[in-house]
Amino acid sequence: MRYLVTGGAGFVGSHTVLALLDGGHEVEVLDNLSTGHRAAVPGGTKLHVVDLLDRDATDAVVGSRAWDGVLHFAALSLVGDSMRDPFHYLRQNYLTALNLIQSCVGHGVRKLVFSSTAALFGGPDRLEPIPETAPLLPGSPYGESKMLIERVLHWADAIGGLRSACLRYFNAAGADPQGRAGEDHRPETHLVPLTIDAMLGRRPPLRLFGDDYPTRDGSCIRDYIHVTDLADAHLRALAQIDGRSLAYNVGNGLGYSNLEVIAAVERVSGRKVPWEPAPRRDGDPAMLVADATTLRRETGWTPAYADLESIVRTALAWREAHPEGYAACGAPAEAGFAIG
Repeated sequence: MRYLVTGGAGFVGSHTVLALLDGGHEVEVLDNLSTGHRAAVPGGTKLHVVDLLDRDATDAVVGSRAWDGVLHFAALSLVGDSMRDPFHYLRQNYLTALNLIQSCVGHGVRKLVFSSTAALFGGPDRLEPIPETAPLLPGSPYGESKMLIERVLHWADAIGGLRSACLRYFNAAGADPQGRAGEDHRPETHLVPLTIDAMLGRRPPLRLFGDDYPTRDGSCIRDYIHVTDLADAHLRALAQIDGRSLAYNVGNGLGYSNLEVIAAVERVSGRKVPWEPAPRRDGDPAMLVADATTLRRETGWTPAYADLESIVRTALAWREAHPEGYAACGAPAEAGFAIG
């Protein structure tokens, strides 16, 4: 099959590109490289350097081939930033997706997998996993932008015949077990790489926000899913689209606390993590875990790296092998670049 992956130079997108290539598929990547990395695109994979806000350039890429499907990862994704600059997030995420979806309908693309978010489920604190049937009440402009895109996909199906799968998840973590890709955000905001960097002495002691939540150890509980397992979920969802659109939650169903993340890094590395307590951050719920029962039942998806140590081990191996992330990697060999 032939697939176009938007945001394929980013964290989750690049790992999904690897999964597609490993499955024998033909893949091209569309990315504006605002947060992604050229070196994250595997050698030999064509990269279209295009901003999805550019309607004509987007349409040209979508219309350049007969795609069997499109996987859409390109988006701004920081909840805190979206609270500080809501209109930028709403405009960027919504309009880029709208341009892409319109082009897909116009050029007869029949399948689209959308990297959505479990941040759609806002409201009061929950101390149990969140099912797909939970009310959609985004607690941030970031979550709101994803919900708007899901509504566009509803109409693209009803009127344009574009079937879609929306995958809702929280915290992707880890790195490709073969060491081909990893996590490299500038700046880094995710707990696992921040904890590893604190342990390695690459940053000041980790600040742990809140120690008085109604959880098993007083720290926040979050749903961490290995990025390779997440990529597998996208491929399995793609196979389910025939004849219908759908939405799946993706998660480990357990959740790990902030203190458990620190303990896992210490066990895997054999070194102490310097950290210090800090006050709660406004808006941080006690627990965010996605219930992936439907995904498991309908696709047979089972995380291969469900335990926290596996997630940390691959993340640490990537960080130690690439202390500067992709900065020292350069462009991948034999990659074909199309500048839009």
